[in-house]
Amino acid sequence: MTGMAWVYLLECADGVYYVGSTRNLEHRLEQHSTGNVGFTHRRRPVKLVWCAELDLADAYAIERRLHGWSRRKKQALIAGDLELLRMRSRRGGGPS
Repeated sequence: MTGMAWVYLLECADGVYYVGSTRNLEHRLEQHSTGNVGFTHRRRPVKLVWCAELDLADAYAIERRLHGWSRRKKQALIAGDLELLRMRSRRGGGPS
Protein backbone atom coordinates (compact mmCIF):
# COMPACT_ATOMS: atom_id res chain seq x y z
CA MET A 1 0.00 0.00 0.00
CA THR A 2 1.50 3.31 -1.07
CA GLY A 3 -1.02 5.63 0.57
CA MET A 4 -2.41 8.97 -0.46
CA ALA A 5 -0.94 12.46 -0.56
CA TRP A 6 -2.01 15.97 -1.44
CA VAL A 7 -0.60 18.24 -4.13
CA TYR A 8 -1.38 21.88 -3.49
CA LEU A 9 -0.86 25.43 -4.73
CA LEU A 10 -0.60 28.37 -2.35
CA GLU A 11 -0.84 31.99 -3.35
CA CYS A 12 1.59 34.03 -1.29
CA ALA A 13 1.06 37.64 -0.18
CA ASP A 14 3.48 38.81 -2.90
CA GLY A 15 1.47 36.98 -5.60
CA VAL A 16 3.96 34.13 -6.03
CA TYR A 17 2.55 30.62 -6.32
CA TYR A 18 4.07 27.92 -4.14
CA VAL A 19 3.69 24.27 -5.19
CA GLY A 20 3.94 21.54 -2.60
CA SER A 21 2.87 18.04 -1.64
CA THR A 22 2.23 16.37 1.67
CA ARG A 23 0.50 13.44 3.31
CA ASN A 24 -1.19 15.72 5.87
CA LEU A 25 -2.56 18.85 4.19
CA GLU A 26 -4.02 20.46 7.31
CA HIS A 27 -0.75 20.15 9.23
CA ARG A 28 1.30 21.41 6.28
CA LEU A 29 -0.95 24.45 5.81
CA GLU A 30 -0.53 25.25 9.49
CA GLN A 31 3.25 25.12 9.03
CA HIS A 32 3.03 27.52 6.08
CA SER A 33 0.72 29.87 7.99
CA THR A 34 2.92 30.05 11.07
CA GLY A 35 6.11 30.59 9.09
CA ASN A 36 7.82 27.31 9.88
CA VAL A 37 8.48 26.64 6.19
CA GLY A 38 11.42 28.33 4.44
CA PHE A 39 10.06 29.57 1.10
CA THR A 40 6.77 30.90 2.45
CA HIS A 41 8.22 32.35 5.67
CA ARG A 42 8.60 35.87 4.26
CA ARG A 43 5.66 35.59 1.88
CA ARG A 44 2.85 35.30 4.44
CA PRO A 45 -0.01 35.29 4.57
CA VAL A 46 -0.53 32.39 2.19
CA LYS A 47 -3.82 31.14 0.79
CA LEU A 48 -4.64 27.66 -0.47
CA VAL A 49 -5.90 28.13 -4.04
CA TRP A 50 -5.88 24.55 -5.38
CA CYS A 51 -5.36 21.01 -4.10
CA ALA A 52 -5.90 17.41 -5.15
CA GLU A 53 -5.58 14.16 -3.25
CA LEU A 54 -3.78 11.48 -5.25
CA ASP A 55 -1.89 8.25 -4.88
CA LEU A 56 1.44 9.05 -3.17
CA ALA A 57 3.66 8.39 -6.21
CA ASP A 58 1.33 10.37 -8.50
CA ALA A 59 1.19 13.29 -6.08
CA TYR A 60 4.95 13.71 -6.01
CA ALA A 61 5.17 13.34 -9.81
CA ILE A 62 2.45 15.97 -10.32
CA GLU A 63 4.18 18.32 -7.87
CA ARG A 64 7.41 18.11 -9.88
CA ARG A 65 5.47 18.73 -13.09
CA LEU A 66 3.65 21.78 -11.67
CA HIS A 67 6.96 23.35 -10.66
CA GLY A 68 7.78 23.72 -14.35
CA TRP A 69 4.48 25.32 -15.31
CA SER A 70 4.10 28.99 -16.18
CA ARG A 71 2.12 31.33 -13.97
CA ARG A 72 -0.64 31.52 -16.59
CA LYS A 73 -0.92 27.75 -16.75
CA LYS A 74 -1.17 27.53 -12.94
CA GLN A 75 -3.91 30.19 -13.01
CA ALA A 76 -5.88 28.12 -15.53
CA LEU A 77 -5.58 25.09 -13.23
CA ILE A 78 -6.70 27.13 -10.21
CA ALA A 79 -9.68 28.44 -12.18
CA GLY A 80 -10.61 24.90 -13.20
CA ASP A 81 -10.66 26.02 -16.83
CA LEU A 82 -9.62 22.85 -18.65
CA GLU A 83 -9.96 24.41 -22.11
CA LEU A 84 -7.70 27.32 -21.14
CA LEU A 85 -5.29 24.85 -19.54
CA ARG A 86 -5.14 22.92 -22.83
CA MET A 87 -4.49 26.16 -24.71
CA ARG A 88 -1.77 27.17 -22.25
CA SER A 89 -0.16 23.75 -22.73
CA ARG A 90 0.33 24.29 -26.44
CA ARG A 91 3.49 25.85 -27.79
CA GLY A 92 3.17 29.61 -27.44
CA GLY A 93 0.78 29.39 -24.49
CA GLY A 94 -2.36 30.64 -26.25
CA PRO A 95 -3.91 34.08 -25.80
CA SER A 96 -3.43 36.10 -22.61
